[in-house]
Amino acid sequence: WQPMPKVQVFLMGACTWLTGDSWPLPETEDRMLYLTSGGSANTLWGDGALMPAATGAAAGTGTGADEFIADPHNPVQSLGGDLATHDPVCTDQRAVECRADVLVYNTPVLEEPVAIAGDVRAELCVSADVDDADVFIKLVDVYPDGTAYNVAESGLRLRYRDGFDRPAKLVPGEIYRVSVGGITTANYFPAGHRVRLEIAGSNFPLADRNWHAGDRNDLATDGPIAHITLHHGAGHESALHFRAYTGQVAINTPMSETRPERKSQG
Repeated sequence: WQPMPKVQVFLMGACTWLTGDSWPLPETEDRMLYLTSGGSANTLWGDGALMPAATGAAAGTGTGADEFIADPHNPVQSLGGDLATHDPVCTDQRAVECRADVLVYNTPVLEEPVAIAGDVRAELCVSADVDDADVFIKLVDVYPDGTAYNVAESGLRLRYRDGFDRPAKLVPGEIYRVSVGGITTANYFPAGHRVRLEIAGSNFPLADRNWHAGDRNDLATDGPIAHITLHHGAGHESALHFRAYTGQVAINTPMSETRPERKSQG
């Protein structure tokens, strides 16, 4: 008989287990990627990017913003995810990423693997022209052939930006710094892949649509289209935060006998 580790985490993408005596795992550290674009991050063909802290975006050079809508009568469709019924839980997201009401931010093609093991959140600066709106985030693993598989997702109803016990309507046009958390995951992004972050104003039917009135959403049947702006750059930095695993990863996927053990760069 041997004692079991206190913490056991299955690392998707590498098909292996990480273990430790505490959580977060000792061989992890906080990392962040800053959101940036030329103002056209809409769709998977846009210019949205995720850049490390050493770049100009993190240093505060330049400002930027990306705009998208949230139409309660035409919400962004849920593909896969926790409540998947007809689709696999993990499925190609490109059909959603073709929509103009979805912002897409990518890292460059990875030269070294990245392993995420722990909490993931997005710190975003947003404004809207309605009394209430939703912001949904989705972490995506993009394969070399372009296939984009969902890893995890979460969302925030902006009236609850200060907590469920302190609901407050938005002031149209005012910029708010909000935290969209609720993701804990472990995924290995090999070299040649990209890390992608989707941002949208709905995720239906996984989440109830927001009618943007700021009142009893469960009683509403109609509401305006929300125009939402994601701000980034100097003074309004928006970033993806995650726990990067920095230890050795023993890859146990098909064809793994041809792939050496790699140390993740986070």
